[in-house]
Amino acid sequence: MNSSVQTNLITNQYDEQVSALEKGCFKDPFSFLGPHSAGVGRLEIRSYLPGASKVAIKLNEQLIQCVRYRDSDLYIAQVSATAEDAYTFVVDYPDCQIEAHDSYCFPSLLDHDAMYLFNEGTLEHAYRHLGAHFITSAGVAGVRFSVWAPNASSVSVIGEFNHWQKNQHFMRFNPSCGVWDIFIPELKEGQCYKYAITTISGGVVEKADPFAFKMQQAPGTASVLQHRNSAIKLTETMRQQRIKRNAIDAPVSIYEVHLGSWQRKNENNYLNYHELADKLITYVLQQGFTHIQLMPISEYPFDGSWGYQPVGLFAPTSRFGGVEDFRYFVEQCHKANIGLLIDWVPGHFPSDPHGLHCFDGTHLYEHADARQGFHPDWNTYIYNYDRPEVRSFLIANAMFWLEEFAIDGLRVDAVASMLYLDYSREEGQWVPNCYGGRENLGAIECLKQVNLRSYANNPGIIMVAEESTAWPGVTRQVDHDGLGFGYKWNMGWMNDSLHYMHRDPLYRQHHHHEMTFSMVYAYSENYILPLSHDEVVHGKGSLIEKMPGDDWQKFANLRAYYAFMWAHPGKKLLFMGGEFAQRSEWSHDKSLDWHLLEHLSHEGMQKVVQNLNQIYTSIPALYELDNDSIGFSWIDSQNAQQSIFSFVRYAKNTSDYVIVICNLTPNSYQQYRIGVPSKGDFEVILNTDEQHYFGSGFEVSNSLLSAQAQPSHGHNHSILLSLPPLATVYLKKVSNESIN
Repeated sequence: MNSSVQTNLITNQYDEQVSALEKGCFKDPFSFLGPHSAGVGRLEIRSYLPGASKVAIKLNEQLIQCVRYRDSDLYIAQVSATAEDAYTFVVDYPDCQIEAHDSYCFPSLLDHDAMYLFNEGTLEHAYRHLGAHFITSAGVAGVRFSVWAPNASSVSVIGEFNHWQKNQHFMRFNPSCGVWDIFIPELKEGQCYKYAITTISGGVVEKADPFAFKMQQAPGTASVLQHRNSAIKLTETMRQQRIKRNAIDAPVSIYEVHLGSWQRKNENNYLNYHELADKLITYVLQQGFTHIQLMPISEYPFDGSWGYQPVGLFAPTSRFGGVEDFRYFVEQCHKANIGLLIDWVPGHFPSDPHGLHCFDGTHLYEHADARQGFHPDWNTYIYNYDRPEVRSFLIANAMFWLEEFAIDGLRVDAVASMLYLDYSREEGQWVPNCYGGRENLGAIECLKQVNLRSYANNPGIIMVAEESTAWPGVTRQVDHDGLGFGYKWNMGWMNDSLHYMHRDPLYRQHHHHEMTFSMVYAYSENYILPLSHDEVVHGKGSLIEKMPGDDWQKFANLRAYYAFMWAHPGKKLLFMGGEFAQRSEWSHDKSLDWHLLEHLSHEGMQKVVQNLNQIYTSIPALYELDNDSIGFSWIDSQNAQQSIFSFVRYAKNTSDYVIVICNLTPNSYQQYRIGVPSKGDFEVILNTDEQHYFGSGFEVSNSLLSAQAQPSHGHNHSILLSLPPLATVYLKKVSNESIN
């Protein structure tokens, strides 16, 4: 380079830009760094490289030395070239020399049509456009970073590849959409990164990537570069299996699991996804469950949150392995024809400083008003569902799990907290909506859009609401003014029935309605009957310890209760450990107490749940008409004095039915008469008091039960049977003509 050029470079005044670069706050770096026209056929290339001792530009096999601007880390060279000519930097550091591409010579790779949809609140696949993506630009492999931070003064990518310096990779601001982007060449999978965001007040916050596909485990807080591989593709057979197992008239028996505490190994270490696939899926098949529901597996920093305070919504937790390992687990579920649901948490997010709170220095993802944006029960922040970009974020997250991993469905956590502006708030602590009501209109619309798009894009999936109030139409279609869920947890049934079972049998007669009231509203929604993790934590005791009486009576009560539940209209959900009567409350810090299966009482409980699933999935009367009142009829709902309940469950073929009798006191009965819908012979297909269940062995009948032409309970025919203590009995008609 000749002396006149050097003099020109030295006398140019870039002090203001250098000062901004040194401070790490530069809103429009591409206007200064990189190649810029210096006349016809000439470019001035500017680079800012802290720590470099010498910089040269390699262009067309020539090495052109850069001039250092004063004593700064700005290096400048003028070259004979056009904007299309490729070049690299050759940089000398005190201990090494590297050759690198210039991030500031690559154009913006944002899809502005997609960003329009993002700002509109309708971008279903925002995770394909925002976040960190391995791509090739102009023949150079690297990572495209994009982050929404519309109120920031400057945003930089920081990471182990640039020594976490915020003045190395300043991002380009796109004012039309509020998104910053940059392409950084030659990065590798597994490298950690964050965004250094300079706020409008001049402060700097370091944030994890909201769209990261992988996150560090605590105490680490960085995002991790991870390829987004092709989505899991279901075979035609798998697609048909999914449609069949998730149909409204299918048997659905869900095993709820916390992966970190189901089983452990080697002195309390986690099982990995591969081990879980081998052990958990095999166990679920043996027990006869049709579905697994995982408590939240989006990455979360605090183990004690059980996953309900996630920071990495697009990242499967790495506690149990990598993304590919999680894919393996999902694929094994598909191969085994086991439905896989995951807990999804769109209702709130934690206050971790690397998370979404005050993401760009403003209340971007949450409401600025604490009366709308802060959850007092959980000390978490509530999404601003009125903001279109937040809706895009949540819609895209639902699509991510359903489409990328072909998950069977989402169980949406804490829906009630989303629907009501005054949820868990006193008068004066909440802000009414624009109509003066307490409904959160933005959240309602967000849930509707999530459900509409989830079902439209993924035939055969199910969306489940954990909704604990009497909100109407949770499972009604959106075009009929519903929320559009497929199922709702029946919290009323759960609370009433557990209260009843907790009572001493002597006093149950005074609370008979607690077991019958659920049938008043059983068909108002499509229900799942949940005995979830929430019922065995926080001092509530385990299910077995909720039961009254001595140890034998506790087990008898719980077996009878499970059989009542499996016969009651509604799909089934049981939290892990309940199937063998875990005695202690659930703890996320340790494995279930599998050693209890050495005892006949616990082994018997496991057997009865296994048999209930076998009976349930093989007899259409117990599941086909869960959502239709013609599938259920009381035989006797009024026998409060003896605490006996009896009813009939019908299949679509009404001649196919099951009779259910529950005796929930320790008294046994000989020659107990019960009305039946038709004449014929009946077989005992379940008696929870059998000895191999750890029951007393009280025999209902030693042969088929034949209906007699004697009216009872409003029916023309009836049968006589022996009724065991604290037991539930199922009878199935096996012939239309009585033997006697």
